[in-house]
Amino acid sequence: MIDFYTKNFEMLTTNELYEILRLRSEVFVVEQNCVYQDLDNKDQKALHILGYKNNTIVAYARVFKAGDYFKKASIGRIVISPKHRSEGYGSELVKTAIMVINIHFKQYDIAISAQEHLEKFYNNLAFMRIGKSYLEDGIPHIKMIRK
Repeated sequence: MIDFYTKNFEMLTTNELYEILRLRSEVFVVEQNCVYQDLDNKDQKALHILGYKNNTIVAYARVFKAGDYFKKASIGRIVISPKHRSEGYGSELVKTAIMVINIHFKQYDIAISAQEHLEKFYNNLAFMRIGKSYLEDGIPHIKMIRK
């Protein structure tokens, strides 16, 4: 069982922020062997979705209203702890992020910049590919939209 909480930047505790940054670094920098600037000054504008299991953050995403990152509302930094990937938390996390955008921002068109190898995963959540693939931080990505 996983419990999701939504917080703005000011509501995050120091420990939560540390866990979030550690998880993002563990996956996006170390596991994917990708050197990039994770701290992009956008966390302050985002709503943060934290997935807790046994008092530990094992799932995380950040969401933005239209215009704060992309033209449409968006979800980013979608990450599941490697130890918990077989538990179905990815779908739960993205569904929660969609619900948060719908409720908090009253927006229904959602954009993501998805790693290309996850296209089918996002298709199953009603996201459709838009355009050709492109490199983002050395990793093939695609733009996807959910209407």
